[in-house]
Amino acid sequence: MGASAHRKQSVADKAAIAAAFGRAAKRYDQSAEFQRIVGHRLMEKLPPMVSVGTRLLDLGCGTGYFSEQLAAKGYQVCAADLSEQMLAQAAQRCGDKVSYQQADAEALPFADNSFDVAFSTLALQWCQDLSVPLAELRRVVKPGGYVLFTTLVENSLKELSYAWQQVDQYQHVNQFLSQKTVKLALAQAGGQIHTLEFPPIIMKYQTAVELMKDLKGIGATHLHNERKAGLASRQTLQALERAYDEFRDEKGQLPATYQVCFGVIIND
Repeated sequence: MGASAHRKQSVADKAAIAAAFGRAAKRYDQSAEFQRIVGHRLMEKLPPMVSVGTRLLDLGCGTGYFSEQLAAKGYQVCAADLSEQMLAQAAQRCGDKVSYQQADAEALPFADNSFDVAFSTLALQWCQDLSVPLAELRRVVKPGGYVLFTTLVENSLKELSYAWQQVDQYQHVNQFLSQKTVKLALAQAGGQIHTLEFPPIIMKYQTAVELMKDLKGIGATHLHNERKAGLASRQTLQALERAYDEFRDEKGQLPATYQVCFGVIIND
């Protein structure tokens, strides 16, 4: 595949991702418990001092939940997202407390050294090469500033992936980067690594379908590789539930494990 073909595929991929999140924008918050848990943990890693006028980029802001929280902490927030519909929801939530910008993480529409802090939670896993958005975030953050991010890594949704493998041969769950690949991307992007952690976060569900409704609800349905088209039949879903049932715990709940990378870079 030539470079131009790869570029076109990447643009199409981004359009599909933006469309998936756009469709989910209005109902996103109803399904975003996991996203809130992760984002709050990342907020705990913010630098302790906020002075008046400290500029912060919230990249992949979604419906503006964390933009609002960050503005309340005293940051001058720019909420940025690939999806226009998500930005519209963020504007409904935050009003004139923050500014808004449609943005592609791999080619940020900001000048060098525009921000003191960049904050991006659970957005960068949608980029093909993690080093590219990390380098872009470093570019737009001033020397001595901070880049805080979370992304999903290998073994996320391992139970759901296993259950689907028992049902058919199609890919239903995205494959995520290994910890080694994340570390390589960080090395390529540069900067001083202040924090790098990979804790598992486990959510609980009554059924596999309940989990998949949450994934649909937050727009996380786009697969980078092709899959079988169309909705799953009742028979297929029943087979999936039987396979997932192997993981049911002593309280009768089904775990959904997310392996999360928490990273903090000090820009140099």
